[in-house]
Amino acid sequence: MEQALLVISNLPDKQEAERVARALVEQRVAACVNILPAVRSVYRWQGAIEDADEVTIFIKTDAARYAELEAALAQVHPYAVPEVIAVPVAAGLPAYLHWIADETKKDLDV
Repeated sequence: MEQALLVISNLPDKQEAERVARALVEQRVAACVNILPAVRSVYRWQGAIEDADEVTIFIKTDAARYAELEAALAQVHPYAVPEVIAVPVAAGLPAYLHWIADETKKDLDV
């Protein structure tokens, strides 16, 4: 069985989240991206404590495509150091997990 991953990232606003989500799905490195409403993040950046309103995205992908997803996300993400955290999916509806694998397969047409 394929190994699904849930990848989490934050973006500065809804428009950026929508742009990034569309790019990842179009490139087939993500089967689906959920855009959650605003969150408040508190973090240390360059020696100072910062806080910001952000939008969280949940990206569903296959572990076999993670490296490509990470590279694509780093390329389209507006932050210098984007949050990219991958969590393995321990269980799920088999048909859904299969769908993730199908939607993230590399295009073999040459």
